[in-house]
Amino acid sequence: MLFPHDTKVERLREAPLFADLSKDELEQLAKLTEDLEVEAGKVLCREGEPAQEFFVIIEGTAEATKDGRQLGTMEQGDFFGEIALIEDIPRTATVTATSHLRFFVLTRQAFWSIVDRMPDVERKVLRTLARRVVENWGDPTTANRHEPA
Repeated sequence: MLFPHDTKVERLREAPLFADLSKDELEQLAKLTEDLEVEAGKVLCREGEPAQEFFVIIEGTAEATKDGRQLGTMEQGDFFGEIALIEDIPRTATVTATSHLRFFVLTRQAFWSIVDRMPDVERKVLRTLARRVVENWGDPTTANRHEPA
């Protein structure tokens, strides 16, 4: 194990998807993560490929690109891929380490094993997703309404 358990719990808590989880729920998730290190140039995920992991950067930097265009740089404390835990969708960007990178991952399989044991986790995550949809796109109940002509 590269990272202290408490560090993982804190980093998971910072991810909006897990904001409503209790300390115990976060600790259970943290136990199922895998610690990894890679050198600069290593591709962590590739645009268009299946997404099944959530990544949390502990040390180093990585670059996100889409269609070959740079989207931004990620560093300590940044995370990506949380929707991959919920839905089977292709990656929307490629992420490549730009320095020696230390990070941990939570796989979809590990996430759902927690949901099976702790059903409140799913309910809390779904509520968080619903709030994010409303914040990002407004009131979903008005999405299909048309103003009178």
